[in-house]
Amino acid sequence: MSPRRRPFVALLLGIVAALVLSACGGGSESGSTASSALAAPGFPVTITHKFGQTTIPTKPVRVVTVGYNDVDFALALGVVPVGERQFLGSFDAANRPWAQQALGGQRPELVGGNQIDVEKVASLRPDLILGVYSYMERADYDALSRIAPTIADPQDGVAVPWQEQTRITGQALGESARADQVIASVEQKFTDAKNANPQFAGKTVAVDLTANGSTNSLGTDDLRTQPFTGLGMQVAPTTQELSSEQLGELNKDALAVFGADEATTRAIPTFNTLPVVQAGRVAFLGGETSVFAGAVGFGSPLSLPYAIDAMVPPLAQALR
Repeated sequence: MSPRRRPFVALLLGIVAALVLSACGGGSESGSTASSALAAPGFPVTITHKFGQTTIPTKPVRVVTVGYNDVDFALALGVVPVGERQFLGSFDAANRPWAQQALGGQRPELVGGNQIDVEKVASLRPDLILGVYSYMERADYDALSRIAPTIADPQDGVAVPWQEQTRITGQALGESARADQVIASVEQKFTDAKNANPQFAGKTVAVDLTANGSTNSLGTDDLRTQPFTGLGMQVAPTTQELSSEQLGELNKDALAVFGADEATTRAIPTFNTLPVVQAGRVAFLGGETSVFAGAVGFGSPLSLPYAIDAMVPPLAQALR
């Protein structure tokens, strides 16, 4: 979205200020960055996060995302980062269908996986580093902040809902109006799905992530449950790993399973004896490489519509 026009007098003042800064030795600023500063009202902007506050002086041109899903949020707002953190897991993130149009054939360089590669980040000469969902440590933040303005997680150890992450990203990129439009569009997708499936309202659903030989009941403290609550269902408040003796915790109005295919899940001792399974109120949503697993893993405005399309039919069948 194009930035709002400045009044003519304010534009002239901005040009004069830029010329003065250039005459005073501001030559390290690239021409593209200088032009961006003149064309983008609303800067500087200051964002609060778990390590304090970060001020972004001008509209960013070269963005590096060091969060696990931050690249999608930038793409949703029309910005292709020059660097991104590698998505963890076996899902083919590079070819995820929801991001290809926004990427436009570009491929951000990787800046680490389990750990952030600070030297690689520096080599990309960013003017903004986004880590809203990074769980970065203080040492990482200090190192990254010496390279460029860095946005860390809003709260220590607490991931924020996708709407808030979109707004923070929009503020940092100078795209707040576009962020609001993106949020409204995805929320409408949830509303349409709820209206078409009134049986979802208020139903309890156990979200079963089966992976690496363990069964996990995901709670609202895990962002991968956001699509379920977005459809009006109730999810357990906390995530827990379940032993075979604890599988009874999955007995809710419906059971949603992903991370392993149906055959693998049914091979788990006592799974088929669960009343919710015997009643046929189970939605198998795909293995760890499925579009659904990738879409909820990213949990972004780009991926959530794909998650909705993948989950609504089997959930509607389970709650028929």
